[in-house]
Amino acid sequence: MRKKLSAIGNSLGIVIEKPILELLDIDRETELDMRTDGERLIIEPVRSARRAKVKAATHRAMAAHDATLRKLAK
Repeated sequence: MRKKLSAIGNSLGIVIEKPILELLDIDRETELDMRTDGERLIIEPVRSARRAKVKAATHRAMAAHDATLRKLAK
């Protein structure tokens, strides 16, 4: 499928058709991760399990480095 970008205010956007949204289980509330490999734009839904892992890793890092982070914050 080929698409063209559409003007949305001062930005550009792409419309994703309903069948694709349903296939990927994405709705307007779904958080999307967007990145590039230098040649392609990669857009993926952020799933709650991934979010939970990132949150847990953040808490571990903050607990392990609490004193250092507090000194840096001053």
